[in-house]
Amino acid sequence: MATLRPSASQVSLSSAPLHPLKNSSLDLPGTCPGAIRIYGSREKSGKFEDTQLRLFTTNKNYPSLRVDASREYMGLTQEITDNRKLCANEMEHGLDLFGKMKSRFLSFKRHKYLEDLEHFEKLAKAQAPKFMVIACADSRVCPSNILGFQPGEAFMIRNVANLVPPFERPSETNAALEFAVNTLKVENIFVIGHSCCGGIQALMSMPDKVDSSSFIRNWVVAAKNARLSTKAVAANLNFDQQCRHCEKESINRSLLNLLTYPWIEKRVSKGVLSIHGGYYDFTKCTFEKWTLDYNKSTVDKEAGRFSIKDQTFWC
Repeated sequence: MATLRPSASQVSLSSAPLHPLKNSSLDLPGTCPGAIRIYGSREKSGKFEDTQLRLFTTNKNYPSLRVDASREYMGLTQEITDNRKLCANEMEHGLDLFGKMKSRFLSFKRHKYLEDLEHFEKLAKAQAPKFMVIACADSRVCPSNILGFQPGEAFMIRNVANLVPPFERPSETNAALEFAVNTLKVENIFVIGHSCCGGIQALMSMPDKVDSSSFIRNWVVAAKNARLSTKAVAANLNFDQQCRHCEKESINRSLLNLLTYPWIEKRVSKGVLSIHGGYYDFTKCTFEKWTLDYNKSTVDKEAGRFSIKDQTFWC
């Protein structure tokens, strides 16, 4: 409740001065932050009641002040009511979201888990996926949804712009690759990019000097070679077209970066591990898939030459 003062046109009160409330915004239990509470300890309640008494029983010669106080009190009541309604709506919305999630989980349990219980009991003991998937964190491009990966089929990591940094740059992606290749012995690494990628847009629009305070820029700079290549060959295109070109170029640069990991390059050279690229265009719902041709590709710190094979287009 705000401190009450007479307006500038009113006489200053010298006797029986009004004391402002010390706690003008106290939280109601179980309500949103910022909601107002009008109860508390006995001492605080006493002060509040005393202040109310002063507002309505003293200074009877100043009716305008009493009217102002009454309006403030009514405003407090309305604010409490509004806060309660707002919190109720927020709570209902949150419960609705998790209610839908609960429904989907129970549907999965009934129609997948319990109907294929033996398979899930085997998965509980060990996993042996054939694929390691590196995809973007974008909410619109979930590989399990788009490509139908089932539990146990793909070891997956998702990051901004589906990038694979080179071996010398540590990240959680490196750790996931190490586990997937050296422990799980996956047979395929599949890097999947997509249309309208915000990470690639950040890469293409960032200044030459990276802002060290931006986590996004510090991350996407790992694809700087894809940016340079795009600028060189697509300089005559508009920004959106350049981004589309870079979305695919960055995938191929990531495929080359995979070969900078000694244990990956070793298994690829032996033919027990294959490296693939994929591109999902969600504006048209099409998918392109290709495989890196190891024998015709070379890795270089500044640049690299890649060759692809087995390219297919799904539409």
